[in-house]
Amino acid sequence: MDSIPDRPVSRDLKQLAPALRFLRPYLPQVLGASLALIVTASVTLSIGQGIRYLVDDGFVAGSPELLTETVGVFALLIGLLTLGTYARFYLVSWIGERVSADLRRAVFRRLVDLHPGFFETNLPTEIQSRITTDTTLLQAVIGSSVSVALRNVLMLIGGVGLLVHSNPRLSLIVLGCAPVVVAPIVLFGRRVRGLSRSSQDTLARVGSYVGEVLRHIKVVQAFNHQAHDVAAFDERVEVAFDVAAQRIRQRAWLIACVMLLVFSAIALLIWSGGQDVLAGRATVGELAAFIFYAVIVAGAVGALSEVVSDLQRAAGATERLVELLESESPLVEVATGPTNWPVRPAALTFEGVSFIYPTRPGVEVLKDVSFAVAPGETVALVGPSGAGKSTLFDLILRFYDPERGRICLDGIDLRQCGLHELRAQVAFVPQDPVLFSGPIADNVRYGVLDADDEAVGDALRAAHAQTFVSALPNGAGTQVGEDGVGLSGGQRQRLAIARALLRRPRLLLMDEATSALDAQSEEEIRRTLRGLHGRCSVIIIAHRLSTVVEADRIVVIDGGRVVGEGSHETLLEGNPLYREFAEIQFASDSGAIVH
Repeated sequence: MDSIPDRPVSRDLKQLAPALRFLRPYLPQVLGASLALIVTASVTLSIGQGIRYLVDDGFVAGSPELLTETVGVFALLIGLLTLGTYARFYLVSWIGERVSADLRRAVFRRLVDLHPGFFETNLPTEIQSRITTDTTLLQAVIGSSVSVALRNVLMLIGGVGLLVHSNPRLSLIVLGCAPVVVAPIVLFGRRVRGLSRSSQDTLARVGSYVGEVLRHIKVVQAFNHQAHDVAAFDERVEVAFDVAAQRIRQRAWLIACVMLLVFSAIALLIWSGGQDVLAGRATVGELAAFIFYAVIVAGAVGALSEVVSDLQRAAGATERLVELLESESPLVEVATGPTNWPVRPAALTFEGVSFIYPTRPGVEVLKDVSFAVAPGETVALVGPSGAGKSTLFDLILRFYDPERGRICLDGIDLRQCGLHELRAQVAFVPQDPVLFSGPIADNVRYGVLDADDEAVGDALRAAHAQTFVSALPNGAGTQVGEDGVGLSGGQRQRLAIARALLRRPRLLLMDEATSALDAQSEEEIRRTLRGLHGRCSVIIIAHRLSTVVEADRIVVIDGGRVVGEGSHETLLEGNPLYREFAEIQFASDSGAIVH
C-alpha cells in the first residue's frame, strides 16, 4: 500500500504558468476583474488624501462646511469602493471556480486515455487526491490569492509613490526598511515552498491508504487486520502532520518577522514625523496621511509575504497536475486507421509475439507466441496461473504493444488500428467482474449507451441474469454500489457477460468468466456460447476445463509459450500438461472426460 516516491520539487513560481492558459477563454472576466481591482486600489489610496484634508481643513481649520464637504466625498469614495469590491470579489471567485473545473476536466480527459501501465506506478487514489485537493488549492489561489497579490502590488507601488510625494525625507526611512522586511520573505519562503510539496504528497498518501482499506473492507475485517491498518494509518497521519507542522512553523516565523519589522518601521516613522510636526515642517494632516500610506505599504508587504507562501503551495500543486496533463502514453495512436471493418466475425492471428511488461523489464511474459482464430471460431486458452494468458487479452485490446512480432485483426496489424475503432470490434468479460455505482440497466448498456430497455432485457436473458434481476425490488433499475456491492460474485459475472453480449462484438474475450458461477449457471452460459458459435469469434481463458471442452480448438500455454494446440481429445492424447489438468479436475468422473 505504499505510494510512489516523492518527485523533485520545483523552486520556481513559473510552475504556475501552465495553469494560466486556462484563463484565456475568460479574458473578458479577467479584464473586468482587473478594472475593478484598479478602481478599488485607487480609491483606497485616495482615502489618504481625504484624511489629510479632513484633518487640516476640517478639524484644524474648524470649518463646519469643509468638514461636511470632506465627509461627503468620503461617503462617495466608500460607495465606489463597495461596488468595486463586490465586482472584484465576484469575478475573481468565478474565474477561480471556472478554471478549477476546467482543469479537473482536462486532467480527467487525459487520464482516461492513458494506458493501464501508467496506473501501475501512479496510484489511482493519489491521482484522485491531485484532481480534488490540488485543483481546490489552485482554485483558492486563482480565485483569491492572485487577486490579493495584484491588489497589494498596486497598493505597494501607489503607496510608495504617495509617500515620496508627501514627505521625501520620511520616505527614505520606508525605502531603507524595505530590504530588511523582504529578506525574511526570501529566506523562509524557500523553505515553505519545499515543505508545501512534501505536505501535499504526504496528504495524498493518507488518502490513498484510506481508499484502499475501505475498498477492501471485507478482507480487512475477515483477517482481523483493523488494528494493523489503524496503526499504519496513524503513522501516515503523523508523518503528514509533522511535515505540515514544519511548514506552519516556517510560515509563522515568516509572518512574525515581517510584522515585527514592519511595525518597528512604523514606530520609527511616527517618531520622526512627530518631530517634523513639532518643528513646523509638516502639518498634522500631512503626517496622518503619511502614516496612512505607511500602514498601507506595510500591510501590502505583510499580505504579499502570506500570498507568496500560497503561491508557492500552488506552484507545487500545479507541478503535480501538469505531470498528469503531460503524461505520455507509449502507445502510438494512428491518425487514419481502418474504419470500414467487415460485418462477419473477426479473424485474429498472433505471429511470433513476445512481450515484457514495462514495470518488470527482466521478465519475458510471452515468448514467440503464434496461433490463429478463424472467423466465428471459439478458441480456449488453457495453462497454469502466470502462463501469460491474460496478457494475450491485454495485447488484443492494445493496452500494450508487443516487443516483437505482431497481432493482426482481419489481416491488419493492431499498431495500424485506431484504439477507439479497434476496441469497438471487441467485447471483454474480465476475470474480476467490474460494475459501477448506478442502476443495473446502465451497467449493462455501459458499452452501448443508446441501447433501449428491450435490448438490455435480451442481453440479460442471454447471460441468464434476467431471473435474479427481475426478482430485485426495482428490476433492472435497481441501484448497485461501487464494484457491485450487494450482489454475489456469480450475479456480477452474469451482468458483465450481459454487458459484453449487448455490444454484439465481432470478437468476444472471456477471462475466467464462469469461475464464480454454480454448475447450473455455468451450463446456461455454455448454452449461450453455443448460440454465439459462428456469430462472433470467441476466445475463452479458463482453468475449469468443463467450460472449454466444447471449444473448436484449445491452445495450451505454459511459461509464456504455446506448448500444445488442438481439440480436447487430441490434447488428452498428445499433451502431457493438458492431460494432467484434465486428470486432476475430472478425477471423480474421469471416464466421461479422460479417455
